[in-house]
Amino acid sequence: RVPAHIVIGREGAAVDALKVRHPEVQFEIVPIRTSGDADRRSPAAALGVGMFVKELETALMDRRIDLAVHSLKDMPAELNGDFELAAIPEREDPRDVLVNRWGAELDALPRGSRIGTGSPRRKAQLLALRPDLEVVPLRGNVDTRLRKAKSGDGIDGAILAAAGLARLGRLDEASELLDLGRFVPAAGQGALALEVLASRLDVAEIGRVLDDPATRAAVTAERAFLLAMGGGCTEPLAAHATVDGDRLTIHGFASDPDGRHVIAAEQGGDSRKAAAVGARLAERMLALGAGDLLRVSPEPRGHKKEGATGE
Repeated sequence: RVPAHIVIGREGAAVDALKVRHPEVQFEIVPIRTSGDADRRSPAAALGVGMFVKELETALMDRRIDLAVHSLKDMPAELNGDFELAAIPEREDPRDVLVNRWGAELDALPRGSRIGTGSPRRKAQLLALRPDLEVVPLRGNVDTRLRKAKSGDGIDGAILAAAGLARLGRLDEASELLDLGRFVPAAGQGALALEVLASRLDVAEIGRVLDDPATRAAVTAERAFLLAMGGGCTEPLAAHATVDGDRLTIHGFASDPDGRHVIAAEQGGDSRKAAAVGARLAERMLALGAGDLLRVSPEPRGHKKEGATGE
Protein backbone atom coordinates (compact mmCIF):
# COMPACT_ATOMS: atom_id res chain seq x y z
CA ARG A 1 0.00 0.00 0.00
CA VAL A 2 1.42 3.38 -1.05
CA PRO A 3 1.60 5.88 1.83
CA ALA A 4 -0.45 9.04 1.39
CA HIS A 5 2.05 11.25 3.20
CA ILE A 6 5.83 11.26 2.77
CA VAL A 7 8.17 13.36 4.91
CA ILE A 8 11.44 14.24 3.18
CA GLY A 9 14.64 15.43 4.81
CA ARG A 10 16.68 18.09 2.99
CA GLU A 11 14.99 19.68 0.02
CA GLY A 12 16.29 19.05 -3.48
CA ALA A 13 15.25 19.14 -7.11
CA ALA A 14 14.17 15.51 -6.73
CA VAL A 15 11.24 16.60 -4.56
CA ASP A 16 9.58 18.50 -7.42
CA ALA A 17 10.02 15.49 -9.69
CA LEU A 18 8.42 13.21 -7.10
CA LYS A 19 5.43 15.52 -6.81
CA VAL A 20 4.90 15.33 -10.58
CA ARG A 21 5.17 11.53 -10.67
CA HIS A 22 3.04 10.98 -7.55
CA PRO A 23 0.25 13.59 -7.49
CA GLU A 24 -1.71 11.38 -5.10
CA VAL A 25 0.94 11.67 -2.40
CA GLN A 26 1.37 14.63 -0.06
CA PHE A 27 5.06 15.48 0.37
CA GLU A 28 6.24 17.42 3.38
CA ILE A 29 9.79 18.79 3.43
CA VAL A 30 11.65 18.93 6.74
CA PRO A 31 15.05 20.67 6.43
CA ILE A 32 17.64 18.98 8.63
CA ARG A 33 20.87 20.72 9.61
CA THR A 34 23.81 18.33 9.50
CA SER A 35 27.18 18.64 11.24
CA GLY A 36 28.68 19.57 7.86
CA ASP A 37 26.15 22.39 7.50
CA ALA A 38 26.68 23.60 11.07
CA ASP A 39 30.50 23.64 11.03
CA ARG A 40 31.69 25.71 8.10
CA ARG A 41 35.12 26.44 9.56
CA SER A 42 36.73 23.04 10.26
CA PRO A 43 38.47 21.28 7.36
CA ALA A 44 36.36 18.58 5.74
CA ALA A 45 38.97 15.96 6.68
CA ALA A 46 38.56 16.84 10.37
CA LEU A 47 34.79 16.31 10.24
CA GLY A 48 35.13 12.93 8.55
CA VAL A 49 33.14 10.91 6.04
CA GLY A 50 29.39 11.26 6.49
CA MET A 51 29.42 14.80 7.89
CA PHE A 52 26.41 15.66 5.68
CA VAL A 53 24.68 12.31 6.17
CA LYS A 54 24.48 10.99 9.73
CA GLU A 55 21.77 13.36 11.02
CA LEU A 56 19.56 12.44 8.06
CA GLU A 57 20.07 8.74 8.68
CA THR A 58 19.24 9.22 12.36
CA ALA A 59 16.00 10.93 11.32
CA LEU A 60 15.20 7.96 9.06
CA MET A 61 15.82 5.51 11.90
CA ASP A 62 13.66 7.57 14.27
CA ARG A 63 10.88 7.72 11.63
CA ARG A 64 10.92 11.51 11.75
CA ILE A 65 11.35 11.41 7.99
CA ASP A 66 10.51 8.75 5.40
CA LEU A 67 13.06 9.62 2.72
CA ALA A 68 16.35 11.53 2.70
CA VAL A 69 17.75 13.46 -0.26
CA HIS A 70 21.55 13.60 -0.42
CA SER A 71 24.30 14.79 -2.69
CA LEU A 72 25.74 11.37 -3.49
CA LYS A 73 29.36 12.54 -3.29
CA ASP A 74 28.81 13.30 0.42
CA MET A 75 27.79 9.73 1.24
CA PRO A 76 30.11 6.99 2.53
CA ALA A 77 31.15 4.48 -0.13
CA GLU A 78 29.28 1.72 1.70
CA LEU A 79 25.86 2.03 3.33
CA ASN A 80 24.85 0.64 6.68
CA GLY A 81 22.66 -2.41 6.02
CA ASP A 82 19.67 -0.63 7.56
CA PHE A 83 19.51 1.70 4.55
CA GLU A 84 19.25 1.53 0.79
CA LEU A 85 19.31 3.97 -2.11
CA ALA A 86 15.81 3.84 -3.55
CA ALA A 87 16.77 6.03 -6.49
CA ILE A 88 19.70 7.78 -8.11
CA PRO A 89 18.19 10.29 -10.56
CA GLU A 90 19.84 11.27 -13.84
CA ARG A 91 23.13 12.93 -13.12
CA GLU A 92 23.74 16.63 -13.55
CA ASP A 93 27.04 18.11 -14.75
CA PRO A 94 29.75 16.25 -12.77
CA ARG A 95 32.56 18.73 -13.51
CA ASP A 96 34.36 21.07 -11.15
CA VAL A 97 34.53 24.75 -12.01
CA LEU A 98 37.09 27.46 -11.38
CA VAL A 99 35.81 30.87 -10.27
CA ASN A 100 38.24 33.76 -9.81
CA ARG A 101 38.39 37.52 -9.65
CA TRP A 102 40.02 37.83 -13.07
CA GLY A 103 37.67 35.50 -14.93
CA ALA A 104 40.79 33.62 -16.07
CA GLU A 105 41.15 29.93 -16.94
CA LEU A 106 43.34 27.71 -14.75
CA ASP A 107 46.38 27.82 -17.03
CA ALA A 108 46.22 31.62 -17.18
CA LEU A 109 46.07 32.32 -13.43
CA PRO A 110 48.94 34.54 -12.20
CA ARG A 111 51.70 32.66 -10.38
CA GLY A 112 51.11 32.52 -6.65
CA SER A 113 47.34 32.97 -6.93
CA ARG A 114 45.49 31.95 -3.76
CA ILE A 115 42.81 29.40 -4.64
CA GLY A 116 40.36 28.28 -1.97
CA THR A 117 38.95 24.79 -1.41
CA GLY A 118 38.12 22.56 1.52
CA SER A 119 38.58 19.39 -0.54
CA PRO A 120 41.82 17.35 -0.32
CA ARG A 121 41.09 16.02 -3.82
CA ARG A 122 40.75 19.47 -5.35
CA LYS A 123 43.86 20.71 -3.55
CA ALA A 124 45.96 17.81 -4.89
CA GLN A 125 44.64 18.19 -8.43
CA LEU A 126 45.24 21.93 -8.44
CA LEU A 127 48.83 21.51 -7.25
CA ALA A 128 49.46 18.65 -9.68
CA LEU A 129 48.51 20.96 -12.56
CA ARG A 130 49.77 24.26 -11.11
CA PRO A 131 52.36 23.70 -8.34
CA ASP A 132 53.00 27.44 -8.29
CA LEU A 133 49.55 28.17 -6.85
CA GLU A 134 48.81 28.62 -3.15
CA VAL A 135 45.84 26.49 -2.09
CA VAL A 136 44.09 27.78 1.02
CA PRO A 137 41.27 26.28 3.13
CA LEU A 138 37.79 27.49 2.20
CA ARG A 139 34.40 26.36 3.47
CA GLY A 140 30.94 27.89 3.57
CA ASN A 141 27.86 27.73 1.40
CA VAL A 142 28.05 28.29 -2.35
CA ASP A 143 27.07 31.97 -2.09
CA THR A 144 29.83 32.66 0.45
CA ARG A 145 32.50 30.90 -1.59
CA LEU A 146 31.44 32.62 -4.81
CA ARG A 147 31.49 36.04 -3.16
CA LYS A 148 34.98 35.52 -1.74
CA ALA A 149 36.35 34.09 -4.98
CA LYS A 150 35.06 36.93 -7.13
CA SER A 151 35.78 39.79 -4.76
CA GLY A 152 39.32 38.83 -3.74
CA ASP A 153 38.25 38.59 -0.08
CA GLY A 154 41.33 36.74 1.23
CA ILE A 155 41.54 34.54 -1.88
CA ASP A 156 41.84 35.04 -5.62
CA GLY A 157 39.56 32.19 -6.65
CA ALA A 158 37.93 28.91 -5.69
CA ILE A 159 36.99 25.50 -7.05
CA LEU A 160 33.33 24.47 -6.77
CA ALA A 161 31.01 21.83 -8.25
CA ALA A 162 29.25 22.77 -11.49
CA ALA A 163 26.05 21.08 -10.32
CA GLY A 164 25.89 23.25 -7.20
CA LEU A 165 26.18 26.44 -9.24
CA ALA A 166 23.69 25.17 -11.82
CA ARG A 167 21.07 24.47 -9.13
CA LEU A 168 21.33 28.10 -8.06
CA GLY A 169 21.22 29.37 -11.64
CA ARG A 170 24.76 30.77 -11.30
CA LEU A 171 26.81 28.54 -13.60
CA ASP A 172 27.48 31.53 -15.85
CA GLU A 173 29.72 32.93 -13.09
CA ALA A 174 32.28 30.15 -13.63
CA SER A 175 35.60 31.27 -15.10
CA GLU A 176 36.23 27.76 -16.48
CA LEU A 177 34.45 24.42 -16.56
CA LEU A 178 37.34 22.09 -15.82
CA ASP A 179 37.88 19.26 -18.30
CA LEU A 180 37.07 15.80 -16.93
CA GLY A 181 40.27 14.41 -18.36
CA ARG A 182 42.43 16.89 -16.41
CA PHE A 183 40.37 17.36 -13.27
CA VAL A 184 38.63 14.13 -12.30
CA PRO A 185 35.58 14.78 -10.08
CA ALA A 186 34.70 13.13 -6.80
CA ALA A 187 32.90 9.79 -6.93
CA GLY A 188 29.19 10.53 -7.26
CA GLN A 189 29.64 14.24 -7.99
CA GLY A 190 26.64 15.76 -9.75
CA ALA A 191 24.29 12.97 -8.64
CA LEU A 192 21.56 12.97 -6.02
CA ALA A 193 20.56 9.96 -3.93
CA LEU A 194 17.20 9.15 -2.37
CA GLU A 195 17.85 7.09 0.77
CA VAL A 196 15.26 5.08 2.71
CA LEU A 197 15.19 2.45 5.42
CA ALA A 198 15.69 -0.93 3.76
CA SER A 199 12.54 -2.12 5.55
CA ARG A 200 10.38 0.64 4.03
CA LEU A 201 9.49 -1.05 0.76
CA ASP A 202 6.47 1.24 0.37
CA VAL A 203 8.63 4.40 0.42
CA ALA A 204 11.31 2.83 -1.76
CA GLU A 205 8.69 2.13 -4.40
CA ILE A 206 7.72 5.80 -4.48
CA GLY A 207 11.30 6.97 -4.86
CA ARG A 208 12.22 4.33 -7.44
CA VAL A 209 10.39 6.14 -10.27
CA LEU A 210 13.28 8.64 -10.41
CA ASP A 211 16.03 6.03 -10.75
CA ASP A 212 18.23 6.36 -13.85
CA PRO A 213 19.94 3.04 -14.70
CA ALA A 214 22.92 4.59 -16.51
CA THR A 215 23.64 6.99 -13.65
CA ARG A 216 23.24 4.21 -11.09
CA ALA A 217 25.72 2.01 -12.97
CA ALA A 218 28.26 4.85 -13.27
CA VAL A 219 28.15 5.87 -9.62
CA THR A 220 28.09 2.24 -8.49
CA ALA A 221 31.44 1.75 -10.23
CA GLU A 222 32.81 4.97 -8.72
CA ARG A 223 31.72 4.06 -5.19
CA ALA A 224 33.09 0.52 -5.57
CA PHE A 225 36.42 2.04 -6.59
CA LEU A 226 36.37 4.30 -3.54
CA LEU A 227 35.52 1.41 -1.23
CA ALA A 228 38.25 -0.84 -2.64
CA MET A 229 40.76 2.00 -2.29
CA GLY A 230 39.77 2.36 1.35
CA GLY A 231 39.16 6.08 0.94
CA GLY A 232 36.49 8.74 0.94
CA CYS A 233 36.08 12.50 0.69
CA THR A 234 38.95 13.08 3.12
CA GLU A 235 41.62 11.71 0.74
CA PRO A 236 42.89 12.95 -2.65
CA LEU A 237 40.93 10.32 -4.58
CA ALA A 238 38.69 10.78 -7.61
CA ALA A 239 36.70 8.59 -9.97
CA HIS A 240 34.38 9.29 -12.85
CA ALA A 241 32.53 6.70 -14.94
CA THR A 242 30.49 6.96 -18.14
CA VAL A 243 28.08 4.44 -19.64
CA ASP A 244 27.52 3.80 -23.35
CA GLY A 245 25.01 0.99 -23.80
CA ASP A 246 26.40 -2.02 -21.94
CA ARG A 247 29.89 -0.53 -21.84
CA LEU A 248 31.18 1.29 -18.77
CA THR A 249 34.44 3.23 -18.63
CA ILE A 250 35.84 4.56 -15.37
CA HIS A 251 38.77 6.93 -14.83
CA GLY A 252 40.57 7.02 -11.48
CA PHE A 253 42.92 9.48 -9.82
CA ALA A 254 45.01 9.17 -6.65
CA SER A 255 47.71 11.44 -5.30
CA ASP A 256 49.74 12.38 -2.30
CA PRO A 257 48.20 15.36 -0.44
CA ASP A 258 50.27 17.97 -2.29
CA GLY A 259 49.91 16.59 -5.81
CA ARG A 260 53.62 15.73 -6.10
CA HIS A 261 52.99 12.15 -7.21
CA VAL A 262 49.87 11.22 -9.18
CA ILE A 263 48.59 7.85 -10.34
CA ALA A 264 45.83 7.83 -12.96
CA ALA A 265 44.31 4.89 -14.80
CA GLU A 266 41.26 3.85 -16.79
CA GLN A 267 39.23 0.63 -16.78
CA GLY A 268 36.49 -0.61 -19.08
CA GLY A 269 33.91 -3.32 -18.60
CA ASP A 270 30.30 -4.44 -18.62
CA SER A 271 27.97 -1.81 -17.15
CA ARG A 272 25.85 -4.63 -15.72
CA LYS A 273 28.86 -5.52 -13.54
CA ALA A 274 29.61 -1.94 -12.54
CA ALA A 275 30.88 -2.66 -9.02
CA ALA A 276 33.32 -5.26 -10.34
CA VAL A 277 34.69 -2.79 -12.92
CA GLY A 278 35.26 -0.14 -10.27
CA ALA A 279 36.95 -2.63 -7.94
CA ARG A 280 39.19 -3.81 -10.78
CA LEU A 281 40.40 -0.28 -11.39
CA ALA A 282 41.21 0.07 -7.70
CA GLU A 283 43.21 -3.18 -7.76
CA ARG A 284 45.33 -1.88 -10.65
CA MET A 285 45.94 1.49 -9.04
CA LEU A 286 46.84 -0.07 -5.70
CA ALA A 287 49.31 -2.30 -7.55
CA LEU A 288 50.87 0.88 -8.97
CA GLY A 289 51.37 2.24 -5.45
CA ALA A 290 48.27 4.41 -4.98
CA GLY A 291 47.78 3.17 -1.43
CA ASP A 292 51.18 4.50 -0.40
CA LEU A 293 50.48 7.89 -1.99
CA LEU A 294 47.37 8.35 0.11
CA ARG A 295 49.39 7.91 3.31
CA VAL A 296 52.79 9.43 2.47
CA SER A 297 53.97 12.63 0.80
CA PRO A 298 56.89 11.69 -1.50
CA GLU A 299 59.55 14.32 -2.16
CA PRO A 300 60.10 14.56 -5.94
CA ARG A 301 57.19 15.12 -8.27
CA GLY A 302 56.16 12.30 -10.55
CA HIS A 303 53.23 10.90 -12.47
CA LYS A 304 52.16 7.40 -13.43
CA LYS A 305 49.41 7.03 -15.97
CA GLU A 306 48.14 3.93 -17.70
CA GLY A 307 45.95 3.68 -20.75
CA ALA A 308 42.55 2.09 -21.09
CA THR A 309 42.10 -1.61 -20.55
CA GLY A 310 39.12 -3.88 -21.07
CA GLU A 311 37.96 -6.90 -19.21
